[in-house]
Amino acid sequence: MSASILITGGTVIDPTGERRADVRVADGVVTEVADSLEPVDGERTIDATDRIVCPGFVDLHTHLREPGREEAETIETGSRAAAKGGYTCVVAMPNTDPTQDSVSVVEFVRRQGEAAGLCDVRPSGSITIGRRGEQLSPLAELADAGVHLFTDDGDGVQDPLLMRRALEYAADLDIVLAQHCEVKRLTEGAVMHEGHCCSKFGLPGWPSLAEELMVYRDIELVRITGAPIHVLHLSTAGSVELVRRAKADGLPVTAEATPHHISLTDELLAGYSAIFKVNPPLRTMADVEAVRAGLADGTIDAIATDHAPHAPETKEQPLDQAPPGMLGLETALGVSLASLTGAGMTVADVVAAMSWRPAAIAGVADTHGRPIAPGEPANLTVFDPVRTWQVVPADLASRSRNTPFTGRELQGLVTHTILHGDVTVENGTPTK
Repeated sequence: MSASILITGGTVIDPTGERRADVRVADGVVTEVADSLEPVDGERTIDATDRIVCPGFVDLHTHLREPGREEAETIETGSRAAAKGGYTCVVAMPNTDPTQDSVSVVEFVRRQGEAAGLCDVRPSGSITIGRRGEQLSPLAELADAGVHLFTDDGDGVQDPLLMRRALEYAADLDIVLAQHCEVKRLTEGAVMHEGHCCSKFGLPGWPSLAEELMVYRDIELVRITGAPIHVLHLSTAGSVELVRRAKADGLPVTAEATPHHISLTDELLAGYSAIFKVNPPLRTMADVEAVRAGLADGTIDAIATDHAPHAPETKEQPLDQAPPGMLGLETALGVSLASLTGAGMTVADVVAAMSWRPAAIAGVADTHGRPIAPGEPANLTVFDPVRTWQVVPADLASRSRNTPFTGRELQGLVTHTILHGDVTVENGTPTK
């Protein structure tokens, strides 16, 4: 039984709207919401004056690395980073060793998340065994074990017939397939976006077409099968337009964008630093603006971090040898607010894209992203939307340090995170 908590003076933003309200939490649920509530004896009080109180953030795309890459991140350290970033739930990607293609591995990830107790860790499953794109994983068994989202993230399913079969199974199992859209034959040897900058820097380029071809292919497979699909980390203007048209046609297609694809461009590769190497790569400012517009008009449903920790020695390799990926959980709110609130979105719009919209896609909308009302689960985030802070790698909760935002001043700081009625972050610091 968790202690009673009173959150006073805040502005509540949830799926029902925005209002000034005090919120009382006890025994893991919201018990009272009113214009003004008085504290009771022994009650913990959080002063949220000039702050936002909202349903906890949900990340559709988190790499926790465990099992197999614990030198970069563990489920515990990743959960701590998530909580510090305001997340109460993350979907753990299957890029592990062994792959999350069996019930035993999925249950291991779930148990490790429960043991950490900092964030609700929901394992995804791989679409194919070993993410090799040759044979479907036991989708039904994994669905029975509670897996809702399936992806071969990092290796989009290259075989269109296999992807069609997977979608046909998904339609019957009430699960969602999430696709990493990349035609690998077009990206062999590439390290950055194909365009003016890659020619200028003398680096092999990664064409937008490699992403857009698979986005188009899978939308057409959805049209045939009727099964839903979620498009991971959209990065090009062409991809955004393809998803926009699919939604106009009424197809069950959802999409996400990362904080780095709405804030950083390929010009940053001028210094040949692998810290800016990601998959898909950083694109042009025109692409960044298109992705921002896609989030603003609802074409893109969610902001997802693609949090990808790497041990220092791997990221310090030459650009062509270093693995792609960067941290995202702890900086997502600040980057998103800075990039989007001046580009057609309000603070409430950003919260929606980080909370209840991804919760619906992840299949966790019964417990996360809920309205803040009596009887609802107490999975909450409190943040100061105007407070500035500087990104210092040594201060990050993640085990890794590969953030592209080192030294940058971000606006928007999570002060408190509450999971199942327990405070996991207090005044910006994890409680365990």
